[in-house]
Amino acid sequence: MEQTDLRPRTEVRPVTARQRVARAARNGGEPTLEFAERVPYDAYVQASTLHRLQQPLSADPGEMSFLMVSQIMELYFGLTCHELRETSRLLRADRVWEALAPLRRAALHLEGLNAAWRGLRWMTPADFNRFRNLLGEGSGFQSAMYRHLEFLLGLRDPALIRPFRRQTEVYAELTDALATPSVWDEVVALLARHGHDLPADLLERDVATEHEAHPAVEAAWVRIYADSGPDNHLRLLGEALTEVAEQFGDWRHHHIKAVQRTMGAKVGSGGSAGLAWLQRSMARVVFPELWSARTAM
Repeated sequence: MEQTDLRPRTEVRPVTARQRVARAARNGGEPTLEFAERVPYDAYVQASTLHRLQQPLSADPGEMSFLMVSQIMELYFGLTCHELRETSRLLRADRVWEALAPLRRAALHLEGLNAAWRGLRWMTPADFNRFRNLLGEGSGFQSAMYRHLEFLLGLRDPALIRPFRRQTEVYAELTDALATPSVWDEVVALLARHGHDLPADLLERDVATEHEAHPAVEAAWVRIYADSGPDNHLRLLGEALTEVAEQFGDWRHHHIKAVQRTMGAKVGSGGSAGLAWLQRSMARVVFPELWSARTAM
């Protein structure tokens, strides 16, 4: 169920340093308590809109926790995707040093995403069962933004966009995401531009399919890590990518533990095998050569 805030938004006007000083003097150091229009914080953050987006399906007080934590995770998915798209843009432009900042932010956002699971550790199977049936076939499996995140990280399965075919705009966005190189595809292309010998069939492959680990990419990372100099930006890139992959792996692990805690090995509400499906999914490695290369270092 979606609700749209149709009220006109109050424009957030920039405030200069001189205006801030004048206001502080006028207020005697106290905060401003009177505004001609909407409170500026709400106009910027849209807090009043956010707090109207929770529509529980039951009277069970625990459902609000489940619903809001799910919404928080959706926001973190979107924020992490934003950072990874910026990373890709910078890598395409060979701006490796600048790409480290959004990558590090992405890792921190994933850390926050992992922390969100703690808000559901109270939930036992009995707690979940009090409202689970009301979800119908609703499942986190159907999160379009999570699919965007997987696609950006290089985990690609075209079949997983099928549930969105009747949501034409969402389906088109996911189709475009599949046709766009992942962060890892951009990294591989970057390595080739920096003189690492990578085969043409790897560089020209269909990016809509999932990347398979390649020994030439692994060898490139072994060479990169052999140079421990402070100006080796590719090595710093490798470490930033590793942190993202590790934090994402932690999220998948926390997801499995949450499912085990709340429903054991029951069939998932979206029709999947639940726990077994998640365990198979976790076997797909993000940025695989960054991990396998460490054996040869």
